[in-house]
Amino acid sequence: MARQPDDKAAAKFSSDDSALVRELALLLDETSLTEIEIERAGLRLRVARNISVAATMPVPMAQAAPVAVAAAAAPAAAAAPDLSKHPGAVTSPMVGTAYWSPEPGAKPFIEIGSKVSVGQTLLIIEAMKTMNQIPSPRAGTVTQILVEDGQPVEFGEPLVIIE
Repeated sequence: MARQPDDKAAAKFSSDDSALVRELALLLDETSLTEIEIERAGLRLRVARNISVAATMPVPMAQAAPVAVAAAAAPAAAAAPDLSKHPGAVTSPMVGTAYWSPEPGAKPFIEIGSKVSVGQTLLIIEAMKTMNQIPSPRAGTVTQILVEDGQPVEFGEPLVIIE
């Protein structure tokens, strides 16, 4: 995503921009497109499937140091363990949007440290305007919740770790 603002105040990433990115990501899933690019009010946005999306700003040559920091952070991310291989991982059975609670503002189904039983609802995945409850495949304690509320998820993506 690239912005070409007239001043530094306009360069800040707003919550409206985040909402637009989420809408476009959902549109990618619904339409099976691989890439969407739009330009509106000085904001140029490109969302693509299987490509990491990063905000970029025109950077003068004198400020090349932040780029080196980002490049150094990339190997650390690559060294992160693959949580989908974790024996307690509960993976997404579908593509959709994950929600922690049955409705906005309601208490979440689970929290870190929650004891769950087989069949207990862990979260909901909305797919094609249908709310699908994701049940716990095993009893145990929730040690990690790997998705944010309202986050788009892919098939097979780890959602929760139960130990």
